[in-house]
Order: sequence, then structure tokens, then C-alpha cells
Amino acid sequence: MKKVAVIMGSDSDLPVVELAISTLNEFSVPFEVHVWSAHRTPEVVHDFTKNAIDNDFGVVIAAAGKAAHLAGAIAANTTLPVIGIPVKSGTLDGIDALFSTVQMPSGIPVATVAIDGSKNAALLAIEILALSDENLSKMLIRKRGEDKEKVLKKNAAIEAKFGGR
Repeated sequence: MKKVAVIMGSDSDLPVVELAISTLNEFSVPFEVHVWSAHRTPEVVHDFTKNAIDNDFGVVIAAAGKAAHLAGAIAANTTLPVIGIPVKSGTLDGIDALFSTVQMPSGIPVATVAIDGSKNAALLAIEILALSDENLSKMLIRKRGEDKEKVLKKNAAIEAKFGGR
């Protein structure tokens, strides 16, 4: 199975990224986690992404706040799927990071999840890897079934309490 790279622009992004890490662990997906900045360590980001395919990565998740150029800087240097997580900051509540992550120029796509949406970033990475991994695909189907049952159970409780008037 290919690995997922989880890269955050600052260690202050870790509380958001931890949900992605736990989700990858839940599905036994191999991954690496790094703190690299598009602005403060551009050479490191460039070197990593230029070699990511040769180093057996299948997807890159990039989390960053404020100017949030990390996902775009990574996408510019690889043809691997890149998933951006805009991270909420105190200044503009993550809207700045959302716009920076989602507004990529034509030809350099970045899939972007919701502000602080690291669980969905991990699930999207898993779905991408599952295209070539039947076991992973079965795990996703099972998880969707479990999630469905949880909702139906909550619905039954609400219906029992309030009925259908």
C-alpha cells in the first residue's frame, strides 16, 4: 500500500491534524508526518515533493493556516493528489486559509476540505488509495455501513421520543 504524507505548516496545526492521523491509523494506512513551511523551508518542501512518488507516497495531505500556500507549493511539484486542509487562525477564522488553499490556478489542482476538516482529508486520501486496494475499499464500505447504523439508531431514539405528528 502507498503511504500518505501528512505535512503541516506549523506545529500549532497539530491539534487539527491529529484527527487525520487517528483516521489513517484506524484504517492501518501507512503515513509520515512532517512540519515544513512553504515560506520558511521551501527547499525541504520542494525536495520532498519532487521525490514523493519514488518514495512510495500515494497522496499528500497539507494543513496550513493564514496564507496557506503549503498545499499549492506541494501540488506545483508533484502529480500526486494533494489534499489541503485550511486551518482556522485567530485573524480571519480560517477564511484566509480556505481561499488560499482552494483558489489554485488552472493546471495545479488541490482538493480542499472544510476549515479544520482533517478527518475528511484522511478519508479522501483513503478513498484514493482504495482505488487500487480492495481490502481498504472493503474497510471503507464497512465504515460507511457502521456510520449509517449510528444515524438510524439516533433517528429511532428521536422518533420514539417525539413521534411523527
